[in-house]
Amino acid sequence: MEIIMVRHTRVGVPKGTCYGWSDVPVADTFMQEAEQTCIRLNLIFAERKPDMVFSSPLTRARKLAAFCGYDTPVVDDRLKEMNMGEWEMKRYDEIKDDALQMWYDDYMHIRATGGEGFQDLYERVASFLDEIKEKGYRRVAVFAHGGVLLCGGIYAGLFPAEGCFSHLVECGGVQSFHI
Repeated sequence: MEIIMVRHTRVGVPKGTCYGWSDVPVADTFMQEAEQTCIRLNLIFAERKPDMVFSSPLTRARKLAAFCGYDTPVVDDRLKEMNMGEWEMKRYDEIKDDALQMWYDDYMHIRATGGEGFQDLYERVASFLDEIKEKGYRRVAVFAHGGVLLCGGIYAGLFPAEGCFSHLVECGGVQSFHI
């Protein structure tokens, strides 16, 4: 099965804000960015449309899906970004929590205070991918978040978990693989 993962466009929050599960608005540049993403997807789907389209329930992913012509994707909570717990909607440089430095030093194994760690996110995304793998789809589109795309890439063997953030797809970007 071919999986086409699409990262949401830029968000309308100040740079340096921690916004994992928070349902934040898209940036003022949404239309321009979404048009570019849509053009990319139209090229990918020119010969064959996806059998199924999924989305994170968060507005930034669903809005891009709708803009690209997928008004009613199957919404799945496992496609949310990492839950950043007590750090949500705070600027990283204003977070007064000793655990933040531990997380910076070992984000693959440390959880955000009151939230998730990367392994929790990976397990959610892997559960989603395991499930759809059994459905017999040939091509699936997934509108989600950077962390979800990283987990998909690790799951598919595109890159290793260690150092995965160097493979982060830009906002509005597309990542594809076969499982």
